[in-house]
Amino acid sequence: MDFRLTDEQRALQDAARKFARGELRELARELEAEHEPVPDAWLKRYAEMGFLGINVATQYGGLGLGNLEALIVIEEFAKVSSAVAFPVFESSVGPVRAIEHFAPESLRQHVIPRVCRGELVVAVAMSEPDAGSALTDLRTTARADGEGVVVNGLKRWSSGGGHSGGYVVYARMSEAPGAAGIGAVYVEKTQTGVSFGARETLMGFRGIPSADIILDDVRVPTDHIIVPAGGFKKLMEAFDLERCGNSTMCLGLAAGALEDALAYVQERRQFGKPLVDFQAVQLKLAEMAMNVEAARLLIYRAAQNAEHGLPSMLESSLAKCFANQMVREVCGHGLQVMGAYGYSRQYPMEQRLRDGWGWGIAGGAIDIQKTNITSALVGRRFNQRG
Repeated sequence: MDFRLTDEQRALQDAARKFARGELRELARELEAEHEPVPDAWLKRYAEMGFLGINVATQYGGLGLGNLEALIVIEEFAKVSSAVAFPVFESSVGPVRAIEHFAPESLRQHVIPRVCRGELVVAVAMSEPDAGSALTDLRTTARADGEGVVVNGLKRWSSGGGHSGGYVVYARMSEAPGAAGIGAVYVEKTQTGVSFGARETLMGFRGIPSADIILDDVRVPTDHIIVPAGGFKKLMEAFDLERCGNSTMCLGLAAGALEDALAYVQERRQFGKPLVDFQAVQLKLAEMAMNVEAARLLIYRAAQNAEHGLPSMLESSLAKCFANQMVREVCGHGLQVMGAYGYSRQYPMEQRLRDGWGWGIAGGAIDIQKTNITSALVGRRFNQRG
């Protein structure tokens, strides 16, 4: 068992780090200040550098690398900010992978190459006003008729909602109760009947827009069905990879916080000596480093064990739950160590803390992950309605 990255993986990591730190820091500040997503011109730049669809098959325009390589790049981008990392996340571990794994070939060809060229961002539309953690309570419908599928409903808390060009919409596709009636369809922003609510104003995630998605008799062709009714388990399998991406966003934020804190405490002097010479500071730095390294190993294990496929629920939930908790602690320590400078919006530490809390809510809250972990350990699902 070798815990070292290969030479090729290190070269990819170095390229991502150089690009993110050298070209994206100012963009990150602009996105944070203006609450705007990565502009189209920058998406094209990402594509030119090969950072979109890293683990997508080459036949669809991706690099054809593994999940681990995609997560390595996401971490380097997330060290700068969640917003600049988000297009990489969506193209490598987001809903695009559900399309690649499960959709008809015609839909794959229609969507995925455009994503890899930086021409399209695809978001997932799962949650609804009355269906978040209880996702099987969703009410959005996708009903087949003679000419295709008609979609009706309201989606909420879709990261990218209102901005992304396409959506993987979870919907009730048959009269079967619970998960048995749920599948997913692909809907594009420009289709008749698609509209959006006001943009959400969140504590963090500035630069990652979110808005209600209103679907009013939206008609899509039959080959836009990604999985039919009864395919909920497949959708959740794809979502296990997204959990690894969520975990890696947390890892990048925490690793960036540790790097900034380390630099600060060696430069900042009080009582005639550098802050790093104080034992209380040393203890915080050590705790931060332990948490970052532990999270990285959990994420890498989930990705490596899946190779080019999809991670297990147990390993992805372990990684996500731990990373969601540790990013809050690590960024909190980083902010405290930097004092007023950490609390100032002139520096990225407070932004990391706000974004870190968001990742522990997005993609399945921390306590839901704990339930998933126990479910996997005992080999059965728990009835939350009993």
